[in-house]
Amino acid sequence: MTNSPTSDLAIVIPTLLQALETLGFVARHFHPPQLAELVASVGGRDAALREVRPLLDAWPAEMAELRAPLVRAADHVLAAYDTLRTAATGTGELMAAFQAFRRIPLAQEALYPFARDLSPVNRYFLSPDRRADLDLQQRLVSAEPRPETGLLHVDNTYDSRGGFSLYVPETMAPDTPLPLIVALHGGSGHGRSFLYSWLRDARSRGAILVAPTSIDRTWAIQGQDADTPNLARIVAEVSARWPVDPRRILLTGMSDGGTFAYVTGLETGSPFTHLAPTAAAFHPMLIEFADRERLQGLPIHIVHGALDWMFPIELAVEAQRTLTAAGAAVVTHFVEDLSHTVPQDLHAGIIDWFMAA
Repeated sequence: MTNSPTSDLAIVIPTLLQALETLGFVARHFHPPQLAELVASVGGRDAALREVRPLLDAWPAEMAELRAPLVRAADHVLAAYDTLRTAATGTGELMAAFQAFRRIPLAQEALYPFARDLSPVNRYFLSPDRRADLDLQQRLVSAEPRPETGLLHVDNTYDSRGGFSLYVPETMAPDTPLPLIVALHGGSGHGRSFLYSWLRDARSRGAILVAPTSIDRTWAIQGQDADTPNLARIVAEVSARWPVDPRRILLTGMSDGGTFAYVTGLETGSPFTHLAPTAAAFHPMLIEFADRERLQGLPIHIVHGALDWMFPIELAVEAQRTLTAAGAAVVTHFVEDLSHTVPQDLHAGIIDWFMAA
């Protein structure tokens, strides 16, 4: 094994990204009854990373600034594989699987700063359908670094609530309005990590992405609602600082985040022009409290999985029927192999629908 950091990078980075991609595959296809089979199907995809991980330990002290985030990313990935194997034994499998998946955005957060300088990382943070676009890759890495672009966090450390994280395209032109995507995490989630569920596709398609964190452990689906005014504040703050296209403001969300997208997105005065709930609960009574005028022609894109074990797909079918009857322009995508998980492979299509509608 070589001890040259330059040579080591050519080995470690592709190996790390491949292991991370496989984790993403497991997260997308996670379904509790099939977990053991799914984990077995990816076999020892982490073995190569375990073999090359010691290369980083041999780097000299002056390489610490580069080494530390790579070590952090690799260790999160390897720990995720270990946790998934524990989950596959059937001991607390559901919570253990979720713990494993929470390490994916932590690894991605450590890696993103390398996107400008390392081509494999640049490609990794693009939608699969844009990874062959060499012009896009070049524009992203050649854009002048600016403090108002890239990944930013506003009062949104992992131990805080009510703040937001965002991505502003590095290629942003101050006089060109950009579409805005606001993505809501699920119950007990956090915007800082959920940002990475949409980052590739927002980055590929030149959209500003905002991932707020709920004020409580989940969104105000019932009871007093402090989240709706907080979302309005966040949209207003982002729109005042960056060139947001007021005709293209999407509210999407997963699970509780999707449910809250219905709750707040159907209210009078909502700033959102499009809604895209995923794996969400829906009750027909929501229509009773919705702004009837706002519903007329409102573009809504519903994604739901046939394998969803938390919110049965019948809820999405009811949402389609009720919202369409109320005048909304509803598009549905019912997915046979999707359980109650984030369908990242569908996000590019949702953004394309949003930008074309």
